[in-house]
Amino acid sequence: MSLGQEFHVAGNWFIIHFTENNGMAFGLQFSGGYGKLALSLFRILAVGFLGWYIVNLSKKKTSFGVIFAFSLILAGAMGNIFDSALYGLLFSESTYFDVARFLPAEGGYSTFLHGKVVDMFYFPILEGNYPPWVPFLGGDSYIFFRPVFNVADSAITSGVLFLLIFQQKFFHAQNENTTGSKEDTPVVASTEPADQTLPAAK
Repeated sequence: MSLGQEFHVAGNWFIIHFTENNGMAFGLQFSGGYGKLALSLFRILAVGFLGWYIVNLSKKKTSFGVIFAFSLILAGAMGNIFDSALYGLLFSESTYFDVARFLPAEGGYSTFLHGKVVDMFYFPILEGNYPPWVPFLGGDSYIFFRPVFNVADSAITSGVLFLLIFQQKFFHAQNENTTGSKEDTPVVASTEPADQTLPAAK
């Protein structure tokens, strides 16, 4: 698909809309080539930390829900890293008139870690205008949900929401498990002989 091309899956509220962005989830970005490089390096560091953190959580027998949520975030971050690291090396540049070509003879459109992230899911479920009394936005048009995103963005968002919604349940269960393990620790009887010394006669 070329940039901006759309395929309507379900009317006008679920659309496959091909686009690319230079930055973070939902099109947010740091400007310039150095901003893109900094973002890519930050993603790699974040993925390394998340991987280490998940391994530690599993060793501590943390709730499956917590590990699952962090794993979703990790998978999403890795997906966006893959796009930014390799997509620019493997494909020619997409335009509104030309479809990207895989392994073009002239090489990819960008260098390592400077590629764009492909987004495709678009859900403009509600469209309308803000009421006139809304400050700064009165009368302006709106679309919900406007950002175009991908599977990796969905995984990251789902993982974060999962933690926010169920954090009390997860960590309360974890505290109970920790407390229970401490209470179940057997008390080892002392093997030292008791002091049998009698008091001296007066």
